[in-house]
Order: sequence, then structure tokens, then C-alpha cells
Amino acid sequence: MAAIDRRIDMTKLTHLDNVGNARMVDVGDKQSSQRIAIATGTVKMAAQTLALISEGGHKKGDVLAIARIAGIQGAKNCSQLIPLCHPLMLTSVNLDLEIDASGNQVLISSQCKVNGQTGVEMEALTAVSVAALTIYDMCKAVDKDMIIGDICLQEKQGGKSGHYQRNTEA
Repeated sequence: MAAIDRRIDMTKLTHLDNVGNARMVDVGDKQSSQRIAIATGTVKMAAQTLALISEGGHKKGDVLAIARIAGIQGAKNCSQLIPLCHPLMLTSVNLDLEIDASGNQVLISSQCKVNGQTGVEMEALTAVSVAALTIYDMCKAVDKDMIIGDICLQEKQGGKSGHYQRNTEA
């Protein structure tokens, strides 16, 4: 099997200046446009834990409702969590959580929108991450073996770089 070349062109890392110091990118001269990002992730767990969540029997309350609110809050606070992210005036944050009984997992999807000068990929990814962490936190007393994973950007629209959609072909 041939090795995959994963070298990075350092000149494309916009959060570094010409000598390698971290910096917040100046987006002041960029055109404002509607930007949308969709991210997904999973929380895999024991069948009994998933049943507890789906039947609403958890003593801490409705796990999915709380995770949804936490994810939305995470997107709104992204610039406080990720040091070089711009604070954005989000116009929409939608978070969907779906029980996948056949995979013993909760599927998480977020969509963030903004009319602005920079994208919302980090907000969508943060929403999924915080929702997944909230599920873990609420269920860790009954299942410490849960696995948070597969967090990735699925799609982004808007801005100079245009439309991106994850290639799902293996």
C-alpha cells in the first residue's frame, strides 16, 4: 500500500504570520455573505444506556433536550473556546440528535448560519462537540465506555472559497 502524502503547505495556514506567530485573521475587507456549515458526530454506547436515553428514564432528565441546548450554547460561545475564532452574530443554530438503535449510538448533526465576513465551520463543529460531551457527562455514571467520535465538517456554503461538501465515497 502506498503512503499518503500529508505534507501541509505552511503558506496556507492563515492563523500564522510570516514568522510563524499565531494571529487572528483580519476579515475586515472581506465581503459579507450568508454562510452555512453542517457538522456531524456520534456518541457510541451500551445498548442499555441508549435505551435509558430513548425511553426518557434518566434521573438527570431529558438527555437529548439538554444536549441540544448545550450544543446551541456551544456554538454561540465558540470564540470563547477556540482562541483565534472571530465572535459571530449567528442567525441560526439547529441541532438534531437521533437515536440509532442498530448502531447503539446517538447521531448528532448541527447547522449554523451567519451573514458575515467569515465562515461558521468552527461553530457547527463546536455545537456537535459540546452536545456529545453533554451526553457523555449525563450518562457517565452508567456507562464510562462511551465513545465520542466521527466529528467532522460535512458541508459549508458561502464566502470566497465557495461550496464544500465532504466526499463520502470510500
